[in-house]
Amino acid sequence: MGTPLAELARIVDGRISGDGTIEIEEAATLAHAQEGEISFLDNTEKQNQLTESRATAFVVPIDCHPPNATLIHVEDVQLAFAKIVEHFRPPRYAKRIGISPAAIISPSARVGEDVDIHLGATIGDDVTIGDRATIHAGVTVMAGCQVGEDVTLFPNAVLYENTVVGARSIIHAGAVLGAYGFGYSTEGGRHHLSAQLGYVTIGNDVEIGASTTIDRGTYGPTVIGEGTKIDNLVMIAHNCRIGRHNIICSQVGIAGSTTTGDYVVMAGQVGVRDHVHIGSRAVLGAMAGVIGDIPDGECYAGIPATPMREQSFKLAALARLPEMRKQLKRLQRLVEQRENKASNSGDKNPSHAA
Repeated sequence: MGTPLAELARIVDGRISGDGTIEIEEAATLAHAQEGEISFLDNTEKQNQLTESRATAFVVPIDCHPPNATLIHVEDVQLAFAKIVEHFRPPRYAKRIGISPAAIISPSARVGEDVDIHLGATIGDDVTIGDRATIHAGVTVMAGCQVGEDVTLFPNAVLYENTVVGARSIIHAGAVLGAYGFGYSTEGGRHHLSAQLGYVTIGNDVEIGASTTIDRGTYGPTVIGEGTKIDNLVMIAHNCRIGRHNIICSQVGIAGSTTTGDYVVMAGQVGVRDHVHIGSRAVLGAMAGVIGDIPDGECYAGIPATPMREQSFKLAALARLPEMRKQLKRLQRLVEQRENKASNSGDKNPSHAA
């Protein structure tokens, strides 16, 4: 049996437009929803898309009133729909298991209360694990690391020695924190690894995506500020200092000794050269190539990255290149015709011939 639409409206504190007794069996996106399911639209300007969906009902903004549709009007569509999805597909909460006998834990490690350490996890010498931390299967926490309270390390994450992870942070599967920085000196025709005496410090409430890598500093720490959220497959090099509450999207690469302010946003595949500073609340568009400092609050895009307004002019000019090429060819032909005409006219001049 499904759930009456009126019950879903009660869960999200919404207002029904239509038949509240309709039974809803599942939640899905507009493109994939079927009859008997509920979907959502969070942009009133695109309400014509509702007619193309097979969904029985929709969660929409307060000011969205498409005709002939069964609706739940809410203040925050994304939040409301998330609650409905959880109603139909409740999250699976893993039971606390304590410390698995198949985990390998150094006698010198200090483990807090109510900690879960799953099978195959390895905890090195002098490691500190805070209360209520969860260390999943296959995680390696090397000597001297400090893991804060309520931290979650997902399977196969690796913390090199002396890494510090702040409270409530989440490190996703396959992330590597504290690997050697990519720094070499060349002597006698060989590349020699530079000093690797630093470590990585992760602030409180940070989330680090799957297979992301953050290298240790040369002598001091590579720092990720409080509240920063890092997507999957991001590379942050040695000695970087990332500010608080940054948003760093997938496949971003940040070269060594770069610093950022607070609330910086880097979209997918941004590349940042070494020793530059990105100002607070700056936004870097997708695939931006940053070769110099970015001022506070500015929005940059392109390769090399320039202010968004300047980049827009460049793109507009680039789009006109085919037309401009044709115009140039026409002008070249006109010039050639006039030159030929002038040349022929000069040859017929008797005085010129004499």
